[in-house]
Amino acid sequence: MWRHPSEDFSVSNIRYFSRHKGEVNCCAFSPDCQILLTCCDDGRLYLWNSTSAKHLATFSGHSGPVKSCVFSSDGQLFASASHDRTVRIWSRSGTECTHLLTAHRGSVETVSFSPDAQWLVSGGWDNRALIWRVQSGEMVEDLRGHTAAVQSSAFSSDSQCVATGSWDRAVRVWKLLEEKEAVTLQGHLGNVACLCFSVSGMLASGSWDGTVRVWLPMRHACLFVLGGCERVWVRSLAFSRDGLVLASTAEGLHKLHGDSAYGCAFTPDGKLLTSGSEQLDVEEDEENSTEERSEFKHRTGQ
Repeated sequence: MWRHPSEDFSVSNIRYFSRHKGEVNCCAFSPDCQILLTCCDDGRLYLWNSTSAKHLATFSGHSGPVKSCVFSSDGQLFASASHDRTVRIWSRSGTECTHLLTAHRGSVETVSFSPDAQWLVSGGWDNRALIWRVQSGEMVEDLRGHTAAVQSSAFSSDSQCVATGSWDRAVRVWKLLEEKEAVTLQGHLGNVACLCFSVSGMLASGSWDGTVRVWLPMRHACLFVLGGCERVWVRSLAFSRDGLVLASTAEGLHKLHGDSAYGCAFTPDGKLLTSGSEQLDVEEDEENSTEERSEFKHRTGQ
């Protein structure tokens, strides 16, 4: 009998990460699964022990909401994108910002490392996607073609391609450092808010039209469309490491959360899924607490 992949997740032993003072916009695991990184509308980034939920460090520097965060593949660096028009690259070994990237002319909505940790892509309200050299912080490519804000980005597993999603409802797939016309994938009826490549090269895109589309990008082919029957905004996507499970979170969809869920990420081993929400925590000794939270779901049968 066919089983829906969501049946493999247990909602027991939920762990909360509750120091945020605003909406949790994004979360990411370190490659060794030991550290969870979250970012928030309070302008800060937070590091947590993923097993104990102990708060390890808070990183300040942005002057506006932090919209996106990501670890490098070696786990030594992480990057953040902010409404303050900047991208920051941070060292996990300390609390210092190693590079401040300032070429965007509007809010930066998305940031992604390439799997080989050599490149970083950022995109934002200026309709541009910028490619940066991680080691030096140098901007090496300015990808233009979208006619509205770039809201999402993702690198392919071989680091050769980068995909961008936009408020213009299109997905573009670019060959890195090649002056070739981007592949344009169309079909969404709303902003393309999230993107994710699988290890096999499939590309998933999530939209404010309430659908998730799965593509073979270089063939310009949409394999299938998920959802669309409910009025929701798809906010985040994540493939499991083996590419067999695709998770999504949405605003207005009541599945794992009782409220809107803004970000999701699998651990690299595929055994845990974390999601962030706008739900407010009320602590027993702090009735007026307004802390936001992130939480884990366990994948069973691993």
